[in-house]
Amino acid sequence: MSDPQRLPQAEITELELGYMRLSDAAPLIMAKDAGLFARYGLDVSLHREVSWANLRDKLVVGKLDAAQLLAPLPMMTNLGAGGIRGSLMTGLALGLNGNAITLSNRVWESLELHYPDSAPDPLRVVQKLRSKLQQTGQTITLATVHAFSMHTILLRRWLQAGGIDLDHDVRLLVLPPEQMCDSLARGVIDGFCVGEPWNTVAVEQGIGTVAASGYHLWNNAPEKVLGVTEQWHQSHPATHLRLRLAIMEACKLLTELDAREHIAEVMSQKCYLDLPQRLLLPSLTGQFRFAKNAAPVSIPQFHVFWQYQAGFPWRSQAQSILKLSEQLLGKTLSEEERRALVQQSWRPDLYREAARWLGETSPSRDSKTENEHSQEWEFEPGIVLGADRYLALP
Repeated sequence: MSDPQRLPQAEITELELGYMRLSDAAPLIMAKDAGLFARYGLDVSLHREVSWANLRDKLVVGKLDAAQLLAPLPMMTNLGAGGIRGSLMTGLALGLNGNAITLSNRVWESLELHYPDSAPDPLRVVQKLRSKLQQTGQTITLATVHAFSMHTILLRRWLQAGGIDLDHDVRLLVLPPEQMCDSLARGVIDGFCVGEPWNTVAVEQGIGTVAASGYHLWNNAPEKVLGVTEQWHQSHPATHLRLRLAIMEACKLLTELDAREHIAEVMSQKCYLDLPQRLLLPSLTGQFRFAKNAAPVSIPQFHVFWQYQAGFPWRSQAQSILKLSEQLLGKTLSEEERRALVQQSWRPDLYREAARWLGETSPSRDSKTENEHSQEWEFEPGIVLGADRYLALP
């Protein structure tokens, strides 16, 4: 824990911070609830937004000082992909994992698969889905939260791993997270990839079954980041530092189960997520239910906020995101273009700066090997990282 009195003086102290109605907004709400923003001399107002596009646009035009963002968005917005161009950057990741793929009960039951006390095998499920689509000649309509999101990357890779033709067998839509369950219930879509708690909401409402958790598709995938504009950072470096420090302390608090149970109660309030605590607890506690009448399955890494250097914005992960997004972009970026974009958008130097103030260790290099580890491994002395495998393609 750092001494706020020794920090550079904040350029501004009143901040507007945007977030989405998702369980992995926990670090931001914890920083507010635990008085960490105030401890660092910041008066932060949290604003819940309804869509990722809305959140991004408000950040770009200056209506927000900072925001919870999808990990690909800083790079994609710098490219001008997705309808708006702006110089966005991040010096802090907000966590790993947190998503899942849910299918309507009608589709799930047609697959004739049963996992009463274990997590479904993602590859087996999608292979059965391919067979069913081939037998019936039907297509399936699935939704994701934004064209340039980890959700889209995970969903597309899952479908491709099963041999499903993305151009002919699937119709992909973009919907705000909180509209997923209603659209599933009304039959507008057959499934979705979304962050928690909306998969749990679908299960508890009896309208869906979770086919795969995000962790089982890409172990410890980057998910959300704290985004600011480059101009805002340059004008307010000390304020930005204090903001990162407060959120990093909140992330560390969330390593404790008691803290997660507490923040689930706080987030259930009308001013935050406005959902029952029981719907927030499964993913936050790692006791996740894939189907209505199934036993909870232990997935302790469903949300990772601090462990495995979760806050470090690895440039190698940013490179992986870019490579996996090329089909969405409709073009191939040169190695030089990718490198320049990653260096502009992902700033591990800012994480190291904050970690030094907190007395925490951080990686000495900006990149690591990706998709090579199926268990914990030591990156360098004192730096232990988690598994990083993602679903292989045929």
